[in-house]
Amino acid sequence: MSSLLATLDAIEREPAAVALRTRSYELLGDLTGRTVVDVGCGGGRAVAELAERGAHAVGVDLDPEMIAVARERWPAGVFQVGDACALPLETGSASHYRADKVLHVLEDPARAVAEARRVLAPGGRAVLLGQDWDMIAIDSDEPETTRRLVHAKADSLPSPRIARGYRNLLLDAGFTDPIVEVHTGVFTGDTALDLVKRITDEESWLAEQAARARANRILVVVPIFLVAAQA
Repeated sequence: MSSLLATLDAIEREPAAVALRTRSYELLGDLTGRTVVDVGCGGGRAVAELAERGAHAVGVDLDPEMIAVARERWPAGVFQVGDACALPLETGSASHYRADKVLHVLEDPARAVAEARRVLAPGGRAVLLGQDWDMIAIDSDEPETTRRLVHAKADSLPSPRIARGYRNLLLDAGFTDPIVEVHTGVFTGDTALDLVKRITDEESWLAEQAARARANRILVVVPIFLVAAQA
């Protein structure tokens, strides 16, 4: 848990990640006095930032340890343990919904998006963002091995390519007027090395990436889909 949190914290502090979160808030629209549910809230940073924008933000995560961390870090926030497919909210009780890096770990992302539609009041907005695990680019002297390892990591996840399907998921659930953006996360240094270590434990390949990190030559590029739509 501590290792995962450290990696998440490092990624969340990257300028591109800060800009992406900010853009996701902009696509939600006016948040003043509105109830926003942030699904898969993790350590709670987005909930705190949404509250700073005037929202009544509610963070939901399936992991009780993550919720405990979020409550400790952001004591003024509202955090609940809950399932993305069975949110602890009344029907129509939220005006905004946000899910960041969540749907790829679900066996049935469509259920989660249907649940988003349930909890949103008419006219509410949903924003989905996350990476496509099969499109990650890593600079390496071993391109064939790199391609194999990236695909293997993708295939180990329940829904690794769901980000490219966000638009259709929202349309299928009854949302309208989707906006699709693709942003690029560029990672170097220790953050990039932490990321590749989460892709594989293959020692020889990781040794090359570690050498690249020491020489300031490591590069990981992650395409991130950001899709917003109206309930």
